[in-house]
Amino acid sequence: MACSASLQDYKAGMLLSGVGDAIGFKWEFNYSGPLIHKSVQKLGGVKNITAKLPDWPVSDDTVLHLATAEALATGKEEEELLKLVASYYIEGMKDMTGRAPGGSTISGVSHLKPDLPDGYRIPYNRSSGGCGAAIRSMCIGLRYPRPEQLPSLVAVAVESGRMTHTHPTGFLGGVASALFASYAIQRRPLTSWGLGLLQEACPIAKKFVQSAGHAVTETERDWQYFIDKWQWYLDMRGLSSGTGPALFPDQYGPAERDEMYKVLSFSGWGGSSGHDAPMIALDALLGAGSDWEELMNRATFHGGDSDSTAVIACCCWGLMYGLKNVPKCNYTNLEYRERLEKSAEELYHLSH
Repeated sequence: MACSASLQDYKAGMLLSGVGDAIGFKWEFNYSGPLIHKSVQKLGGVKNITAKLPDWPVSDDTVLHLATAEALATGKEEEELLKLVASYYIEGMKDMTGRAPGGSTISGVSHLKPDLPDGYRIPYNRSSGGCGAAIRSMCIGLRYPRPEQLPSLVAVAVESGRMTHTHPTGFLGGVASALFASYAIQRRPLTSWGLGLLQEACPIAKKFVQSAGHAVTETERDWQYFIDKWQWYLDMRGLSSGTGPALFPDQYGPAERDEMYKVLSFSGWGGSSGHDAPMIALDALLGAGSDWEELMNRATFHGGDSDSTAVIACCCWGLMYGLKNVPKCNYTNLEYRERLEKSAEELYHLSH
């Protein structure tokens, strides 16, 4: 399958990931979708949101997504790349004032020692199943967009994910985000993405973990939760054969979505774990089609971890649909816009 995303699509993907993050971050700790929707309406809707400093900063999600992207954009590979990613994460943590990084990310990065052999690997942490790897890995799909590059995509997603999230629920979230971005570039039907994750990427990830030889026993012990949750989701949406159509309830407004996102979640906060951040992003993409406002309603304005689900969904949406129907005020003055577009351009040229 050819990669048919243009340079403009790459730029839109990276830029809109930041837009979804900044807008979602505004309501990250508001736990009611219906109330968030009322707040958005008071502002005049999405078309009226001018995402710029000081009121709309990006969160830790974009800072670390940029760290991953800028490391990948150097063109380095394998061990050299992983050491660089680790050092960029350490650097990125200096830019976290007011950006609300997660506990596993803070702890994981504090253990990284990129100058030492294997210094990008940290001890296994059974409570590191959060979404911190998922929210910064989409750009890996921009670097390795082709089907034949899947082993490279998986290897980089696993190792960069495990720099903070050693639990498979955590780092497989990074594999999912990277994979979905590559599928968006390939123009692969959305209804096949979840099945591709389970049947194509996860088996490669498991073999990679075994061959890398780091925390194999613990990873295998904790592996199944991610797989089971995704299988349950695909069965529920009628996507277990990869063909669809996706089945949604007749009533699926803000309140109903809040309830569903809680059901998908590990602890009741939808999108805060490695399995459900990309899952809610996919759910939003399936329901919104090419409608930007509807994507924001589903991926961003909900009572869960809204910036984390939005950063993934908006990146994939931008890769598929570009900027054509996005209000200019959403992105024109976005914090770090130039860095996002520059890394997109560099990743495009590296991957073509």
